[in-house]
Amino acid sequence: MIRWSRFNIVSVTLGLAFLYLPILLLVIYSFNGSRLVTVWGGFSTQWYVHLFSNDTMLSAAWLTARIALLSATIATVLGTFAALTLVRYTRFRGRILFSGMIYAPLVMPDVITGLSLLLLFVTSGVDRGFWTIVMAHTTLTMCFVAVVVQSRLLSFDRSIEEAAMDLGAPPVRTFFEVTLPIIAPAVFSGWVLALTLSLDDLVIATFASGAGAKTLPMLIYSQVKLGVTPEINAICTILIGVVAVGVICASIATKRREVQRQRDEQAAAAA
Repeated sequence: MIRWSRFNIVSVTLGLAFLYLPILLLVIYSFNGSRLVTVWGGFSTQWYVHLFSNDTMLSAAWLTARIALLSATIATVLGTFAALTLVRYTRFRGRILFSGMIYAPLVMPDVITGLSLLLLFVTSGVDRGFWTIVMAHTTLTMCFVAVVVQSRLLSFDRSIEEAAMDLGAPPVRTFFEVTLPIIAPAVFSGWVLALTLSLDDLVIATFASGAGAKTLPMLIYSQVKLGVTPEINAICTILIGVVAVGVICASIATKRREVQRQRDEQAAAAA
């Protein structure tokens, strides 16, 4: 049994308070009836009503959601194939270079990544907008998906695939009916992580965006420079709620999938 000392308890408490107390204050002041965000004017939901009548904020939120969903889906597909390549094909020419290109965005500063993509788009003559942000976010998040899926594939029991192929299943069918359902929790976790990173990104989106393509983080940042308004607190609270619900759902789905997998393995061992 682990015994917690007073120092450990105080350290953990201060660390959690430093991380979550500002978020809690933001949520509380999103229900502030006063226009001054630092002065409490009573409980009110008027800023949520004003938010849903703000066409600029709603347009930016809808654009951000579309970019996040599309880029996360593409990044999940590419990242899963990249993880399969790194785990299943250990010997091929250029593997070290390929591995380095997969892991590079993990350690590369966002400013350098964004500037590199900006130079690429400008040199190629591509008009910056919705699709350039999608490509930039896909490049950023694909490596995170690859790492998550790769960690699951490293502990994957390949005898299950071999049994399926011995029974006559071709490799493609084996992947979609055997491999993919087993690694589905990792794939889904990678998708949620990619979605969250895309929703949160500011730096890379600033470099990759063009006229008429302003994501929600970019809009919030531009308005914060002029002063924080209660509507910003409201939209941030909604984002916190969406991300929290997504993380909880992903955790529940992963837990249920893992329990079902253990039950299937026990049933197969008993048979």
